[in-house]
Amino acid sequence: MTNLTASTSMQDHAQFQLSGGSFTREQRILKTDEFSSVFRLRPVQRSTHFVLYARSNQFDHARLGVVAAKRFAPRAITRNMIKRITREVFRQLALSNVDCVVRLSKPVNSKQGPATTAALKRILRAEMLQLFQAQRHNLAKLAEAARTSKQINEAMPSSLTVTKTTEQGA
Repeated sequence: MTNLTASTSMQDHAQFQLSGGSFTREQRILKTDEFSSVFRLRPVQRSTHFVLYARSNQFDHARLGVVAAKRFAPRAITRNMIKRITREVFRQLALSNVDCVVRLSKPVNSKQGPATTAALKRILRAEMLQLFQAQRHNLAKLAEAARTSKQINEAMPSSLTVTKTTEQGA
């Protein structure tokens, strides 16, 4: 039995190395208030099964929260697989200074069918890639717009700057 445990932990370690490392506590959205602040915004992206909410944060790294409700994925195995796939894709794309919350919005399977299949994993991974790549593209467009705006403001002569004056006395 110890050989089985040793080989299993070696497989887990190998999977850990392949997945790109750990998902640290700093990279997670943990508190209810943090989830709520992201949920208050309109959804940024949608796919067949998921909704992505995002907002910028003050950190130099991105953070992720995953919500997989029991009513959409009745088995814990399925919910855990969804969370693993989401974290893996999130790590691979390496977004910066954004809080992302991924919410499961439609059922992925039922209690009668198998909990996970290779086809389901492929479908969910493809959806996650689509969501996060679209978010990365949106962030790049926003950053470009901010750079352009800053360049325009810097190029504007100081004589054109509008100053607000107040009238004193009548």
